[in-house]
Amino acid sequence: MNSIPFKGKFFVSKVIFGVAAVILAVDPVLWLVQTWSDPSYNSSGLIVFCVCVGLFLWSVTSDRTANTVNLRLPFFLLSVSALTRMVGQVLAVNVIGAITLVLDVYALGHLAAVGFRQRPISPGWLAICFAFTLPLERIVQRTIGYGLQSVSADGACLLLGSIFDNVRCNGVRILIDNQDVLVDLPCSGARALLLLLLFYATCMTVCRPGTAKGILGLVLTIISGVLVNVIRIVVIATGLVYPELFMNIDVMEAPWHDLLGLVFLTIGCLPVIYWASKVYSQKFFKNNTIKSKEIQKPLLKLNPLWKACVFLVLAVTIISLPRKPIDVAIPNITVDLPSWINGNIANHVPLLSQEKAYFTQYGGAAAKATYGDRGLLVVKTSAPLRHLHSPEECLRGLGFSVQYKGVRHATMPTAIYKATAPDGAAYRVAVSFVSSKGHSTSNVSEAVWNWMQQGGIWYALQRISPWNLEDTENNNWDNAIMAAMDISSSSPFIQSIEF
Repeated sequence: MNSIPFKGKFFVSKVIFGVAAVILAVDPVLWLVQTWSDPSYNSSGLIVFCVCVGLFLWSVTSDRTANTVNLRLPFFLLSVSALTRMVGQVLAVNVIGAITLVLDVYALGHLAAVGFRQRPISPGWLAICFAFTLPLERIVQRTIGYGLQSVSADGACLLLGSIFDNVRCNGVRILIDNQDVLVDLPCSGARALLLLLLFYATCMTVCRPGTAKGILGLVLTIISGVLVNVIRIVVIATGLVYPELFMNIDVMEAPWHDLLGLVFLTIGCLPVIYWASKVYSQKFFKNNTIKSKEIQKPLLKLNPLWKACVFLVLAVTIISLPRKPIDVAIPNITVDLPSWINGNIANHVPLLSQEKAYFTQYGGAAAKATYGDRGLLVVKTSAPLRHLHSPEECLRGLGFSVQYKGVRHATMPTAIYKATAPDGAAYRVAVSFVSSKGHSTSNVSEAVWNWMQQGGIWYALQRISPWNLEDTENNNWDNAIMAAMDISSSSPFIQSIEF
């Protein structure tokens, strides 16, 4: 190989590095694209991807202002990308593997010299924009969603208490004149905050601020997102308790609820626009660009071809590593459903093949049964971050149209959904999450938050019934389930299915 000229070695090494990068990126790309089309993710990643591509093309279609290319930073980024890909492969966490694509976009931006164009953009901020193609809302809701709920509830309670006299606060629940207002998971502000951060990242891609200004603007955007969400909750809570102040419109129904969200999102964007206008500095370049010979710094000083081959072998080795997820639930556990509830005998429903494979690989257990015209699904796990989720994720994947209808506390904290099947049949889907340590909640975020502090075994109780049943009938059904499974609202599952 020493007979190959240096330029030839340099070109071949770039090709080999490119092949290795593609090998590392194939699986994350396939997973990411799948999240865009999978209804259960409800992702807008494809739209964000198109925005990133548009920014990239807008820049690279302009002339260069400098011809120097430094390949050392992209090589370093590819090395970090390979390490990240290895972690994602071993831990079987798709999101970690997908982060390699963010680093790859950063490297691609440097290789294309998008920062040295007549229409320059920041490769770093472009990569951050690309990060929003990942299902970040789902991740944020499941990990820190309850923290956002608590912050929003505290802020809303403070404002409401200064406006109305009879306001009481209990965690994320707010009572105004004895009417219950819950700051539930959709009101955590995660979606609005992520949209604001995406808008900020897009602005900064073009503005290209320095590090200090970029961080300061980021803090400003987060504060704006939290404050706007608090004010939105105050307005919605006021509209629920005193509808006459809003001409008796239902602030929780379409299109009013969505319009309120859009109005406050627009208000939240105003500080970002102001900050972007302050940090933006258009660089004017002369029309004549440098015509000198392009200078390329080698990837490494010695043996770039051999180093590229080693990197290729490393890439193949990484994607061949066995997957050993760390967030696996305790295996070989079972869920025993009652043989009858409220006079109806259980008709056990087998799990789907993909469900069986999932619980075999990641532990935990689930069981389904119908009791007359109603159904019950119980999931049992010691790893709620892996196993527990809201029913809308599965139902959308099965072709159902799902509407969130709020939370009820008549029997236990319960999130209510209206699920409409493709044939038009409507069902009431109620879900509660309960712990062997006595905690119960209506959303996954609080369950995960509590589990990270106390551990324990968690259960999802999903009850399905016809949509047109009266509330009293649904409450009787829930009470019958609790009685049959020996669950109390204060200490669920302690006696019957804890192990």
